[in-house]
Amino acid sequence: MDFTPTEEQAAARDLAARIFGDLSTPERLTAAGTDSDPELWKALCAAGLVGAVEELGLLGLVLLLEEQGRTTAQVPFASTCVYGLLAVAAHGSPEQRERLLPGIGDGSVVVCGAFPAQGGVRARGARGEAERGQDEQASAQGELTGTVPVVPWLRDATHVLVADDRRELWLTPVAEAARVEPVELTAPWSAGRLTLDGTPAERLGARGVHQGDQLQSRPPTPSPYTDVLATARTAFAGLQAGVCAGSLARAVAHVNTREQFGRPLATRQAVQLRAADAHMDVEAIRVTAYEASWRRDAGLPYATHALTAAWWASEAGLRVVHTGQHLHGGAGADLDHPVHRHFLWGRQLDAYLGCGGEVLQELGELIVSEGEEAEVGEE
Repeated sequence: MDFTPTEEQAAARDLAARIFGDLSTPERLTAAGTDSDPELWKALCAAGLVGAVEELGLLGLVLLLEEQGRTTAQVPFASTCVYGLLAVAAHGSPEQRERLLPGIGDGSVVVCGAFPAQGGVRARGARGEAERGQDEQASAQGELTGTVPVVPWLRDATHVLVADDRRELWLTPVAEAARVEPVELTAPWSAGRLTLDGTPAERLGARGVHQGDQLQSRPPTPSPYTDVLATARTAFAGLQAGVCAGSLARAVAHVNTREQFGRPLATRQAVQLRAADAHMDVEAIRVTAYEASWRRDAGLPYATHALTAAWWASEAGLRVVHTGQHLHGGAGADLDHPVHRHFLWGRQLDAYLGCGGEVLQELGELIVSEGEEAEVGEE
């Protein structure tokens, strides 16, 4: 394993850090309220950072999302890259990639994801050509019906990637939805409630491959749904690493300047130990996200590694943002203080795509199933 960024990844990370640092300031975030920042989104797209993710890979995206997390920048960067650019690049048909990727790269197409699948959306009239075997790569058309209670960044999106009750992936324009209702989350992620009623959609790439339903003459591979969910968990773990690093950096700056009984708070052993524990948690989130993303980029199995990164992002992330609040003392209780924004993002990321207990159960079940498959293969 080698997590050393390439020159291109390092250059993109440094550029992202400058843009986020210049435009995602506490003053601008306060002015935006719970809405996203369109000027920042335009700057990121104009710099080519969204389109570059296809070449930078998931590890490159994780590096960029760390920089977003440090400033809690309110833009749909992670969702568009995960549910849009990387999902289409990996699982879209050639026609879909040619048609959709340029718009995603320049920012004119913003994608959000109705993930994880909750079984509330059904597809009909969708098998067509792909199932009959005439053209497995055809983008079969269908209609979606159902409701997704919460979709982050839905109010900013032009398209939404929906997982139906069979865990097949569908891309549909938000404008075609029957209804989009604003929903406020813990973090200001421009979320909405999505209602679909015979809404036209196109299946992403070929027919989804389900567990126990592998396409003939192909080696077993993760289904598009499984791959996108693992990619999302890894990417949002990287975002959590940045959120936590930003929270801890603010806390360290505070305790080095805040004095108590004539001495900086940073000289107190209890404060030092609390900050050290938080630092180790941040590093654990970061390294597990790096490993999972590196393995995906290298074409290696990474499902268990993505779940491991998601578990650290949930469990350790929660500890770190609480530490950030605690080390600020009374100032941390101020809802208008910048550190509180990190707290809100950390709490949101703790539960998004599965909280720690859910992810741990899924990881255990996956490890057991892989062990059973290995035993069958040996027989």
